[in-house]
Amino acid sequence: MATGTAVAPRPAQRLSRVLQPTVVVYLALVLLLVAGSILVGVRGGVLLDQGGILNILTRSTALGLVAIGQTMVILTGKLDLSVAYLIGLCSLIGAETMAGDPGMIVPAVLLTLACAAGVGLVNGLVITKLKVNAFIATLGTALIIRGYLESAYSGPAGEVPRAFQHLGYARIGPIPVSALLMVALAALAWWYLMRTKGGYHVYAVGGDEEVARFSGIRTDRTIIKVHVLCAVAAGLAGLFLASRLGSGAPWVGVDAGYDLESIAAVVLGGTLLAGGRGGVAGTIGGVLILATLDTIFDDLGVTPFFKDVVRGAVLIVAVALYARRRGALR
Repeated sequence: MATGTAVAPRPAQRLSRVLQPTVVVYLALVLLLVAGSILVGVRGGVLLDQGGILNILTRSTALGLVAIGQTMVILTGKLDLSVAYLIGLCSLIGAETMAGDPGMIVPAVLLTLACAAGVGLVNGLVITKLKVNAFIATLGTALIIRGYLESAYSGPAGEVPRAFQHLGYARIGPIPVSALLMVALAALAWWYLMRTKGGYHVYAVGGDEEVARFSGIRTDRTIIKVHVLCAVAAGLAGLFLASRLGSGAPWVGVDAGYDLESIAAVVLGGTLLAGGRGGVAGTIGGVLILATLDTIFDDLGVTPFFKDVVRGAVLIVAVALYARRRGALR
């Protein structure tokens, strides 16, 4: 009679299974909060008081909205460099359409998201039908939007009614309402990626686009869809920033570097740039890490140059650790 003997996994394999990227990023967040609280406390401040929590969550909202959309694009092995300029454009469309009239809030939101979806559709069609590399296609779109903004605007424009500004400033206790909306969008994206056929197609295309095509998956449709969703997420970020500023601002997305910041948050959260592995849960952890770093640096009075050095180092270390984990797992 044949008998089977279970083979115990090696220590490296056991450690790799426990230290999934999503777990790692949230452990890193907890350690960062502890270390940051100590450093800020030495300077006589408090990191995690109500003001500090509000600051972290507010910083996380716009970046989180963009990063959720960027996650879906990167999971297919693509990326979107047009989101920063698109955020500025959407803030202007929303604010100018509202023009201070509360009755125009709904039409303005719908028009803004429709325009954003149109930009995402163009990105997707250029990539899939014209076979242009996603980096070049979305960079070209970014330059087109930039040219329009430079020629049409010299500064802020439009006016957001006070009722719409509640989106940017209302909160429940220390929790901004906008942060709750970001979490709701993240939960919706997680459900789509993990519980629907469309989400399965996203991972399949990112894993191997040719194999996915031969398996009967309409890869072009999937790529177009994620670019549209990413653009809509950028549109939501533009509306949120308009609600904070009270008007549209052409460079609000570029000045904050939301194109590269969103990619950094996605990679920091454990999603592979090559696609096929990762998810929204890790991305939110990456967003919170970046927002917490910014808050700590502001409390400590750190120079912008040193901020960028530390953020870059954190990103490099995270990617190196994920690469070692994948090697150990193999």
